[in-house]
Amino acid sequence: MKYTVLVFVKQVPDTQNITGDAMTPEGTVNRSALPAIFNPEDLNALEAALLLKDRNPEVRVVVATMGPPAAAEVLRASLCRGADEAILLTDRAFAGADTLATSYALSCCARKIGRVDLILCGRQAIDGDTAQVGPQIAEKLAIPQLCYVEEIREFGNGKVTVRRAIEGGYEVLESPTPALLTVVDANDPRPMGALRIMKYKRAKTPSEVRRNAGDDAENRIAALRDAGLLIQEWSAADSGADPSRIGLAGSPTKVKQVSSVVLTAGESKSVEPTPAGIAELMHELISDHTLG
Repeated sequence: MKYTVLVFVKQVPDTQNITGDAMTPEGTVNRSALPAIFNPEDLNALEAALLLKDRNPEVRVVVATMGPPAAAEVLRASLCRGADEAILLTDRAFAGADTLATSYALSCCARKIGRVDLILCGRQAIDGDTAQVGPQIAEKLAIPQLCYVEEIREFGNGKVTVRRAIEGGYEVLESPTPALLTVVDANDPRPMGALRIMKYKRAKTPSEVRRNAGDDAENRIAALRDAGLLIQEWSAADSGADPSRIGLAGSPTKVKQVSSVVLTAGESKSVEPTPAGIAELMHELISDHTLG
């Protein structure tokens, strides 16, 4: 029996390299000021899907993301790791989406794909840290959700069994499928395969082809499709999304205020690097109860 596993991934700014230029006055992330990376826990979700494919060759792994045209890079990386198909949701109408609008757009993507037996997401994205999008997708699709998943133990015949993290340990749960799982950092994502890199480095979206191919674009798009190297590209209209529920129009969350934290030096004291200086410091720390 064939199964379709859909993995939602995201290209995010590398928040470990955040600077004062990383936020706009409106409270949104200035993504051009930071390098873009594959959201870490989405890599764990992809690995969980690929492990299912390793165990059962009847599993087809479809990876999708919503973002600007540059987000196609995480889809190429997914194909190079073992995914079978990639879909980019890209449209200016999606811009400015909060978690509610994002989850609606992604649920439209899942519906357009058709039969999906399992949906996997990372627990949360490092640029927002809300952990809301996965559960909201499940609610909009009216399917069960299992969160904080560490391992998929069994999958098939209309059910999935997982181990999920809980405070102080774990629990094993079984759910009917289709279901949505959010995955935590509990596996070791595989690197991109050399042979797959050689193949899928040529994978392109139609807009990438049209940007560079000129009058020959449609022929090149057809050739990529025939070779299995075309990354599907869906607009808001293609996905069947209601324009009033996506992007800024569909986002009730608004940034009320942005505060910049400025670190200033406080009172300091120099300690002579001598036994007497160290002894004096220890005496002061004991006297003010910092020590002892």
